[in-house]
Amino acid sequence: MPQATRPPLKTDEKTIRALLATYDCPVPFHEVRTGFLGSIASPGLSVSPFDVMKNLWGGQLPEFRGLDAANELTDALLNGLWNSLTRHQKRTDPFRLVRTSVPETQAGLAELALIRRQELDGFVEGLFGDAEELDLPAQASSALDTIGEIRAMIVGVHKLASDASLPAEPSDIVVTMKHMRELTRIAENALNQVVLDCTRVRRRLVDAFGKAAPTRH
Repeated sequence: MPQATRPPLKTDEKTIRALLATYDCPVPFHEVRTGFLGSIASPGLSVSPFDVMKNLWGGQLPEFRGLDAANELTDALLNGLWNSLTRHQKRTDPFRLVRTSVPETQAGLAELALIRRQELDGFVEGLFGDAEELDLPAQASSALDTIGEIRAMIVGVHKLASDASLPAEPSDIVVTMKHMRELTRIAENALNQVVLDCTRVRRRLVDAFGKAAPTRH
């Protein structure tokens, strides 16, 4: 008797965003992406993708209307998004932060700064998980310092742009938007440096101890 076939995965960004909204996920899609990437890069060999997914809802998955609904969310987030992000462990396929169209206004600048801050926070939180400290290789540690410095600058931009009592000149907004694009590029390079260095460390650990690396779900 032929086995029933499951429908193909729907793992495009639109579908995943819709599922996150359906289940009232408190973490926005762009932060989910970087959080997953940080967890994938984490040098710890005990990272559980399923636990990382549950943590999006504070450690417990939302209620589902049935098994199919639960499978749909798991397939989209783990078999889809998580596994697609593992390709960035190769230098030839670097990770990119989300590209979003915001108006070159003070409100648009505030929105962009918030997105970038959430992305960086998601990556660092995913990388550390429950650990307070990590023994990172030198280049990854330096890149993480760079991420911290960029985050501090972006927090400053967001604070100023969100303050309606401090209206900015249009020309200043244009210049700051340009700076944000440059900070985005630097942050991406730093994120990818952390991912690549941690991947090398994890592979050495796998070779030494014969444990499977937690890269794909």
